[in-house]
Amino acid sequence: MASETGYEKESSFMDPLKGVLLTYFMPESCYDEFFLNFNFLDVPCLKIVLSKGLGIGIILGSVMVKLPQIIKLMGAKSAEGLSFNSVLLELLAITGTMAYSIANNFPFSAWGEALFLMLQTVAIGFLIQHYGGKTTQGLLLLMVYFVLLGGVLSPITPMSVVTTMQASNMPAIIIGRLIQAATNFRNGHTGQLSAISVFLLFAGSLARIFTSVQETGDTLMALTYVISSCCNGIITLQVLYYWNSPSEKKDKKKKKKE
Repeated sequence: MASETGYEKESSFMDPLKGVLLTYFMPESCYDEFFLNFNFLDVPCLKIVLSKGLGIGIILGSVMVKLPQIIKLMGAKSAEGLSFNSVLLELLAITGTMAYSIANNFPFSAWGEALFLMLQTVAIGFLIQHYGGKTTQGLLLLMVYFVLLGGVLSPITPMSVVTTMQASNMPAIIIGRLIQAATNFRNGHTGQLSAISVFLLFAGSLARIFTSVQETGDTLMALTYVISSCCNGIITLQVLYYWNSPSEKKDKKKKKKE
């Protein structure tokens, strides 16, 4: 039996790699441009690869983006400083983006983080109610939300309704973030708001402006992320401003004593 030639070995190695690249990072035309023509400076293909890479990175990061917030709430057994209304409006915005993207068959890399952010935001909403002594209302929130979500994602829901939900994202994001910003300002600190989660959300929304333009070409999606970035930027600035506020110092001292 003849032994494999160097070309055959290289080909057998490249086939799985090619499959991964074509599935997640680039169309076949860009694969040919990079690996057959060795033109690594092709601008349209570089944009595609950058967008796909950022999208996948954002999705992977979103799996843990709000975990620091959840852990902080559970560790403190308190939801002080978090606005439940702000969380509800954020949940509305995330759900609208997810439903709109699925209805328009956008690639998962363009919106996948919405799925993980939704699950984590629902959990935060429940914890706010639970630590506020309203566990029953928190459980009701979970039940009602997932029933409504099933209805929104079903083919029965008209496209006009889904588009309206996406359009309502902008006022929902603005109002929700302003409520949280006002709560921070009124308290003079950011309470149990996780700095890590806030910074990751801000960075993710900024990156999504580019990926939404590149992968969907949808003006409504891109504009939503522009608004989201501006609003997340306000909360980020507040976290930095109140970093060493008297309340934050007290919390740190309590943790040291414990």
